[in-house]
Amino acid sequence: MSAITPPADDLAGWRYPRTQPSLPESHASIGVPSGTRGLSFFRKALAFAGPGYMVAVGYMDPGNWATDLAGGARFGYTLLSVILISNLMAILLQSLSLKLGIVTGRDLAQACRDHYSRPVSFGLWVLCEIAIAACDLAEVIGSAIALNLLFGIPLIWGVCLTAFDVLLILLLQHKGFRWLEALVISLVITVGVCFGIELALARPSFAAIAGGLIPSMQIVTNPAMLYIAIGILGATVMPHNLYLHSAIVQTRKIGPDEASKREAIRFATFDSTLALLFAFFINAAILILSASTFHFSGHQEVAEIGDAYRLLSPLLGVTFASALFAIALLASGQNSTITGTLAGQIVMEGFLNIRLPAWLRRLITRLIAIIPAVIVTALYGEKGTGALLILSQVILSLQLSFAVVPLVRFTSERAKMGVFTNGVVLNTVAWAVAVVIIGLNGWLLVGTFRSWLS
Repeated sequence: MSAITPPADDLAGWRYPRTQPSLPESHASIGVPSGTRGLSFFRKALAFAGPGYMVAVGYMDPGNWATDLAGGARFGYTLLSVILISNLMAILLQSLSLKLGIVTGRDLAQACRDHYSRPVSFGLWVLCEIAIAACDLAEVIGSAIALNLLFGIPLIWGVCLTAFDVLLILLLQHKGFRWLEALVISLVITVGVCFGIELALARPSFAAIAGGLIPSMQIVTNPAMLYIAIGILGATVMPHNLYLHSAIVQTRKIGPDEASKREAIRFATFDSTLALLFAFFINAAILILSASTFHFSGHQEVAEIGDAYRLLSPLLGVTFASALFAIALLASGQNSTITGTLAGQIVMEGFLNIRLPAWLRRLITRLIAIIPAVIVTALYGEKGTGALLILSQVILSLQLSFAVVPLVRFTSERAKMGVFTNGVVLNTVAWAVAVVIIGLNGWLLVGTFRSWLS
């Protein structure tokens, strides 16, 4: 694909002109109808619907399950407020990500390569690859656990089988980006229906749920609770999703004029916010199910997905409760592989400006996740995989600052964003979110070092 020649004012805040776009095979491949009234409004909203759900699957992947299950079983509904706050942060940050992609025609990885020196850009790429590997590790383990629970496939074989899902992804990519989005939304709906049924069976206390949505100082003062809370933050606000969203939003054919970009930002933000609210429902449902079923029945030690699966049917008194749980887990794990594939491709191409075949990039990403998963599974079995799931989410949280700070900085610079620069209020809130994330991660590191020294 030939290079894109940007308008003259596009170069004002960037060192280099835009070259090849993100995901060139899908760039501007989905048309957007004209008009914003009556039926035309819904047709346009439908045209922009999709990227938000592809991002949202990263907020309900198996890593979320591990942290939500552990948090609900050990601390009841207390950490619901963390899920809510994390989701609000995610809505804000994803809106900045899509705005960056629509306004500048660059994804976050390309923007970092353009803005920072080569050593800094390379360091950010390494950190982002670590985050993607940690995320993919959670997907691999989650899918393997689901296959084991549903079909009795040994965990090690299940881990290895997940490498072959690249074939399905390549088939859908060949058919068109809308096929990928349709599969993602179908699997998201599957997860939502399963947990809707589970919650109806669990009959949680709505008064207790409302209380859990109010933040508690106990979260900060209790090291064990803080560890899981930061794991929830890392599992909810995922760094690679910020890179992903800024790229896939460009699959829509958007005009270069200001009015078209404003309209695209409005509809894309609506899509993203709606999808992330659905992700909040899923995450909250997992924690509520864990709290109502395990915490208040004397099973506070439940932190493994396998333990939850085995206990759900006896405690809820319905034989298919465990099967629904495992089906939702499998749908969640497989769904997340799609976003992992795209994020890996976007990050490598954006930071390094190199192009690899999709199958090769996916295979590399999968092997990075499969090797440690196989080792831990072989040495420690299911117990080790559960601990690895939570650790992977803490790693994600530690990497988050290195994606959030550049994103907020770029969208705050008038030279780069022009009339779309963040307003004073939005900019203040965005930097406050970045500071909170950095502060929580610093607190986690201090606590971890103290525990090692003691």
